[in-house]
Amino acid sequence: MPRQGQSVESCIFTEWYKQVGDEIKTGDILFAYETDKASFEQEAEEDGVLLTTFCEAGDEIPVLQNIGVIGQAGDDISGFGQEAAQEDTAIEKAESVEEEVVDSQVELVLKDRVSNDKVRISPRAKKLAEAELVPYKKIEGSGPEGRIIIRDIEAYLASVPKTTPLAKAIIQEEGLQAPENGSGLDGIVKSTDLSSNPVYSDDFEIKKLPNIRKLIAKAMHASLQNSAQLTHHLGADARRLLELRKQVKATEGAPNITINDMVCFAVIKALKQFPDANAHFLGDSVKYFNKVHLGLAVDTDRGLMVPAIKNAEDLSITGLSNQFKVVAESCRQGNIDPELLSSEAASFTVSNLGNYGVEMFTPVINLPQVAILGVNTIVPRPADLGGGVYGFVPYMGLSLTYDHQALDGGLATRFLKQIAIEIENLSIDT
Repeated sequence: MPRQGQSVESCIFTEWYKQVGDEIKTGDILFAYETDKASFEQEAEEDGVLLTTFCEAGDEIPVLQNIGVIGQAGDDISGFGQEAAQEDTAIEKAESVEEEVVDSQVELVLKDRVSNDKVRISPRAKKLAEAELVPYKKIEGSGPEGRIIIRDIEAYLASVPKTTPLAKAIIQEEGLQAPENGSGLDGIVKSTDLSSNPVYSDDFEIKKLPNIRKLIAKAMHASLQNSAQLTHHLGADARRLLELRKQVKATEGAPNITINDMVCFAVIKALKQFPDANAHFLGDSVKYFNKVHLGLAVDTDRGLMVPAIKNAEDLSITGLSNQFKVVAESCRQGNIDPELLSSEAASFTVSNLGNYGVEMFTPVINLPQVAILGVNTIVPRPADLGGGVYGFVPYMGLSLTYDHQALDGGLATRFLKQIAIEIENLSIDT
């Protein structure tokens, strides 16, 4: 498995383009894989025959691990993957010994585990548990040292109602509880038994999550689980931005600097005054950056990506705008450098939903960063124009989510206010 950047430790294998036995020429596309929202295709570097493969679609493979062998017909390939084969054999033998000492009438014991507790489970038991959607992490193993073996899984299956494959998928997808007795033969639970209104019981389609969506879901869940997040909302007078945007559009030959470019330029200025927000929270320490490495959330067909613009404070607004366009297009094409997508690549992130008309939202922090700014749409609001005169003024909504473990509320509020000040007094030199 190729290594894509120093921070990438594993990749999701997606497809073999060649079959075992196929003749391979240098430059042929062999397989495809994904890493942190970017997809790649690997070319063959040698001529030969594809002798064997060690993985299939959906497998997560550590980088530099063997996934196949190209050679000549008749070559000995026993050395490739030999360690894995020996390990599997040893585990299977150990499991067989474990099961010999366990009585066939295993008593099912469930327990609550701490999220980071290591679960000891044999390969055969894990395979059965995953096939039957068994929550094996809650089972108390009856093997040596609490190891979960196949009879523990079988005991669990014996204690719950039998279900059809479709009913299993619905239970897993929607988190439902199966009834004790179903309407199928011998009390088997059918999909219609899980619906309160049988008329609409078939009015749905279940699809597996794409690998990219799984990675995003995992990152979002980890962010909310491992940080104390809260959001402050504030409005910034957008008249200055709109006037600058109008000037840019009216200037022939001027670069296409957008409202989002201007907001990010203002954020960089504010971050230089509030270095506590330009940081990573590491649990028992905080990593403060001397430079601003700005992450920008980009919506693509493959999902949300957050590439980083390194040393963004060294760029003019024109340079910043150009860099945003380059990385955004690379994300949409699927050939962005994985190093720029690493959660550690950016020191602060901006997510702009203003173009969609969103007036307020709560962005989720891209850990280990300590904060993220959500940019909302511009709406007219009543304001004091001076001299007792009130009128409607365009305001841009700003939503700052921060980790209360790293930032105090007062500091976060002052930082958010500084962003508004920078927006209201922005000057650009294209």
